[in-house]
Amino acid sequence: MTTSEQSVGESRAEAAADPRQTGRQLRPGLWHTINERYPGSMITKDDAVPLARLNKPLAEARVVMVSSCGVHLRTQRPMDVTHPLGYFGFRRVPSSARHDDLIIHQLKFPHDDADLDINVSFPVERLQEMVEAGELGSLSESFYSFIGYNMDPEKFEAEVATPIADAIGREAHADLALLVPA
Repeated sequence: MTTSEQSVGESRAEAAADPRQTGRQLRPGLWHTINERYPGSMITKDDAVPLARLNKPLAEARVVMVSSCGVHLRTQRPMDVTHPLGYFGFRRVPSSARHDDLIIHQLKFPHDDADLDINVSFPVERLQEMVEAGELGSLSESFYSFIGYNMDPEKFEAEVATPIADAIGREAHADLALLVPA
């Protein structure tokens, strides 16, 4: 094999490599482009949020899950995944749901793996197993899911984050929240 054939082969192998393994971005310069097109859309916080300590063992704790993967029950109306500024709503998902009960309608990230096993993006069955094994105390009745792509941080905070936090406070009575990014 000549040197040029070897470098072509290496280039093809590098191009075919999984970007999650190589550390390369799928779209270099993405954040710069977003900031140009949607000025002020990137969330920034100057204040640190202190960590809360869990005051009981995990085996006694009640857990709520919040995910940005956009999962919902197959029987629920899909979220609007085509709006250029994002969808500003959320869904309650029963913590008793199984893989076959759930679906992800999402255009902003590849979810092929989650379509095969919902627990990749929304580990509902793994949490159920942990409760059955006595590793967690219990699960809140509902978990919460929203689409993470939102280009208006103030609207997202008012219409998604605050209502989820309020619902968790009123309904979940959880000792801890598992936040699962998509």
